[in-house]
Amino acid sequence: MSETLPLTGERTVPGIPAENYWFRRHEAVYLALRDDCRDAVVLEAGVGEGYGAALLAGVAERVIGLELEEATAVHVRRRYGLDVVRADLQRLPLPDASVDVVVNLQVIEHLWDQPGFLRECARVLRPGGRLHCSTPNRLTFSPGNALDDRPLNPFHTRELAAEDLTAMLPDAGFSRVEVRGLHHGAALRERDARHGGSIVDAQIALALSGAPWPDALTADVEAVTVDEFELRADDVDASLDLVISAVRPT
Repeated sequence: MSETLPLTGERTVPGIPAENYWFRRHEAVYLALRDDCRDAVVLEAGVGEGYGAALLAGVAERVIGLELEEATAVHVRRRYGLDVVRADLQRLPLPDASVDVVVNLQVIEHLWDQPGFLRECARVLRPGGRLHCSTPNRLTFSPGNALDDRPLNPFHTRELAAEDLTAMLPDAGFSRVEVRGLHHGAALRERDARHGGSIVDAQIALALSGAPWPDALTADVEAVTVDEFELRADDVDASLDLVISAVRPT
């Protein structure tokens, strides 16, 4: 099997220059959560390509990855040597109160039963365990869309704003909810200005049109680093991605 998964639009993949912006955007959240996973038993629900689980495995006691697609699960086992189980995330194949941290990054927007998934996360967490969930912010990812509008992204079932996600957490069994948003830092705002106000929109427009990338856009995308993103608790509705952290009560 190739060391690189194909790009399908469903997940980001490291090591591909034209995908670097999206990879760094996701990597920034993993790095922000790493310390909370130190010495913990961590479940990554939706392991994707595996780079994030591998990063967390460097500090965790153990990382268990769940992935529905067999080829992806095999890739993660081979490339990163991680413990990956094929599973439907609507029914987590773990005992009650068996993990310290659940990490679910850029996945919940792909699921049909989002409240049911969150209840499953609470079930497998030990009392005092933490959930970290990130998702594209509907308000900026699909501006103008309402909660029940079908997303334009064919891999998404329902996109969420901060209030939509936080409203589901108490009934799912969580408390002490913290909401943060991922934003462009100063260097990325300069890149935005060079590309009509949004380096993201510039990439998407070219992907939809099939036109070749200008050299300046290629260079800027390839040069993005993880420290060009900021994770903050202010101005959450204007953020690119939401990061919600919550606790299963003791």
